[in-house]
Amino acid sequence: MLPATDQERLDVCDYFASQAPDLKITFLQKVYSETVLSHRHDVWDIHTDKDRWWVITNPTNLYSQDQFPNMDLAVTFHMGLCLRMPVSEPRQLNARRIMPFGETFKQIADCTAALSRADTVADFQAVGMRSRETLLTFIGAAQDWVRWECNDRPMRADFRAWVEVILAEALPGREQKERRHLFKTLLIEAWTFANWLTHARAATWHDAEACISTVEHVLGLGTSLVIRFHRDVPEACPKCGSRSLAPEEGRDVRDLDVVWERPVCGDCGWTGKPMPVDVEPLDEEHALALIERVGGNETDECVIMEAPLRRIRKPTDVD
Repeated sequence: MLPATDQERLDVCDYFASQAPDLKITFLQKVYSETVLSHRHDVWDIHTDKDRWWVITNPTNLYSQDQFPNMDLAVTFHMGLCLRMPVSEPRQLNARRIMPFGETFKQIADCTAALSRADTVADFQAVGMRSRETLLTFIGAAQDWVRWECNDRPMRADFRAWVEVILAEALPGREQKERRHLFKTLLIEAWTFANWLTHARAATWHDAEACISTVEHVLGLGTSLVIRFHRDVPEACPKCGSRSLAPEEGRDVRDLDVVWERPVCGDCGWTGKPMPVDVEPLDEEHALALIERVGGNETDECVIMEAPLRRIRKPTDVD
């Protein structure tokens, strides 16, 4: 049995009551927890006056223990369900995660494509130039998107100066000294190497590959840092101290075309300040579905197997 807060117990009980109002819970306990790609899934063993169920969270779903007598089987099935549910929207969601740095990552992809065709010193130097321009695009996007509180604003293409400005505000204070040092070192060294490669007469394919890999890595970190800073995402939940934070998207009924995002704590339910992240017009059908959907229809009900999955049947099996 794992420790659980009163709020967690209440949330699980409320969910189960919404799915099975005719059953009365006689006992429940958290029996397992697994984190996959920073998303934690808790498994609850629930006894009722008639039968037993597994309830697995994030997203929450329930499974009959008659159909899933093995907890590991239920967890495996649940993980598969989590992967398939958002399969129709991953591109839109991922695109919003890096807005407005889309051009930056497009240029990185162009650099990789150029490397695949490079076979001369001039080609390798061109990769260095492309990488240098990509770093400048990142700095430009950060300037346009975030209002940095610097008194003496550097020139737009002054990469080193803007690195100082961004890190001073996004990672302030003595307690973040090591983080600032790491990010500054990575960004400045990537910039220095890209500039060197642009003019290196003895440049090799491996130099160009190292340049692209370094730039791609550091821009991934830098983009994440700027986005979290702009959207005011804390390192931990200010209410309970949990680090189980995840983004949640939604729309305001007053303006359905705008997609908003806010951080949400998976432990206590704390929600942060919503920020607009995209403009995505809805057609009438989707708008009505978004506004009017209160409960599920017949196809939305929990579906369980009619026979226990005690083994996987093969085509060669004989009844």
